[in-house]
Amino acid sequence: MPLTSPRRSALVDQVIAQLRNQITSGEWPVGARIPTEPELVELLGVARNTVREAVRALAHNGLLDIRQGSGTYVLATSELAGVMHRRFAGADPRHIAELRSTLESSAARLAAERRTERDLDQLDSLLARREEAWRSGDAELFVAADVSLHMAVVTASHNEVLVGLYADLGDLVADWLRADVGPELTPQTHMDHARLIEAIRRGDADTAASEAAGYPFACLRGQ
Repeated sequence: MPLTSPRRSALVDQVIAQLRNQITSGEWPVGARIPTEPELVELLGVARNTVREAVRALAHNGLLDIRQGSGTYVLATSELAGVMHRRFAGADPRHIAELRSTLESSAARLAAERRTERDLDQLDSLLARREEAWRSGDAELFVAADVSLHMAVVTASHNEVLVGLYADLGDLVADWLRADVGPELTPQTHMDHARLIEAIRRGDADTAASEAAGYPFACLRGQ
């Protein structure tokens, strides 16, 4: 015998789907505080208990973080990303560096072999944005630009499984890079990624893999 009526369950599922779409579409980015419970009730036109149940379900799945007295914040962009965030957020930094090195060097090798002209244009654009963000002195802006560049390298591998896995790790990668960089940008934490992009452009798979493999450990040594 079900604990809730089908109608009630279906309504909650609809609200969950709408809230999830706000997250996955980027309308509510990671770190953003979502509307309050009364605001959601008004926006969605459903009962407070329905909203509360939906928010709790997404918090249980790892997408939202309910902070008493502060609000509810977006923690991850997918259920898998949420699971990974909970599982690996407190992992040993060296193990994190080893994982990043393995994934990113493999992706860079494949990118050097498979990149298209469109990929190269995107990499050039994101590399320029990364350097501009560095010059701005805004650490959070730089982290976002750095994550975008790393994601573009992985995308240029044209390996859908690798791209999907790295995308689900994206929120954690941002956390790791944020820890690498620290609250302020300093010359000691700057790493030039131009050699990586140039190796991908030349089709030099060995150099691209070597460059990408070393970045996480350079961050680790700087801590």
